[in-house]
Amino acid sequence: MVNCSDIIKIDKNIVTFELIFYSLVTFFGIIFNTVAMWVFCLKLGKWTETRVYMISLAIADYTLVLTLPFKMYFHYHEWPTDVFCLVIFAIHCINMPMSISIITLIALDRYIAIKYPLKARIIRSPWKATVACLFFWICCLLYVITFLASTKKDEKFCFYKTSDQYLPHILIRLTIFFFIPLAILLFCSIQVIRCLKEKHNASPQEEKITQKAICVISVNLIVFIICFLPFHLSLLIDYVVNLPGEVECKLRHTIIKTIHASSCIANLNCCLDAMCYFLVGKEFQEAAARLPLFNSMQSRSNLTQDS
Repeated sequence: MVNCSDIIKIDKNIVTFELIFYSLVTFFGIIFNTVAMWVFCLKLGKWTETRVYMISLAIADYTLVLTLPFKMYFHYHEWPTDVFCLVIFAIHCINMPMSISIITLIALDRYIAIKYPLKARIIRSPWKATVACLFFWICCLLYVITFLASTKKDEKFCFYKTSDQYLPHILIRLTIFFFIPLAILLFCSIQVIRCLKEKHNASPQEEKITQKAICVISVNLIVFIICFLPFHLSLLIDYVVNLPGEVECKLRHTIIKTIHASSCIANLNCCLDAMCYFLVGKEFQEAAARLPLFNSMQSRSNLTQDS
């Protein structure tokens, strides 16, 4: 059987594209996330659940954007998978599962605040949001450590998959860190949109605010799907194709290029997240505050969110 890992090389076209694409992503990602951190840490007065989630999401985006220059350098010089590579790779890999987890938490927080405002008084608090974020940081860190054990043995080039050895944990990873969060995000977003649309006798101004809130939720959902779905589907296809055993090297090479192309789209989330930061607050807060049950609780509970 031919070992495809021995004949597959780093695609120079991909390297050239990455140099241009990641240079722009790094530049704008640093600017956007620095501004976001400045606003969320220094310019807002009241600590809310959303503020905690947004700061955690910005930190996760920094773990990605600050490793992109290393990724470009490694690919350009065909860097081997050594200890230094694995350290940078570990920092880089924390971003995606952490970003997905935080975005899912934000969707759950919205759903609870709108659908069950009475229970939200007990369930939601900035402190509990902080604990939830710390829990997911620890989980993602443990996952990355275990994931590196197989990467060190299998991969020839740093940050560039060539091996066809996929362990069963990959399917578990895809399920836990993407498909389950995607299902939760879809459910919560659809339910919140339905709840907002069920408002009756709304004034033109209230109707306008509700439409803006629905637009914000829809944009966040679309960005999530565009960034993360292609990459995880390509990993799933790679896993399924390798199940029977031997795979033609041409097909293997095509799948590898698809994975790396979709990873570029996934890494764009560090910029798109920052653009969504400034959409997630005020319009949603104003629309939620006009729901009858929510409005009756607003003066007695911490259910509003900073813009």
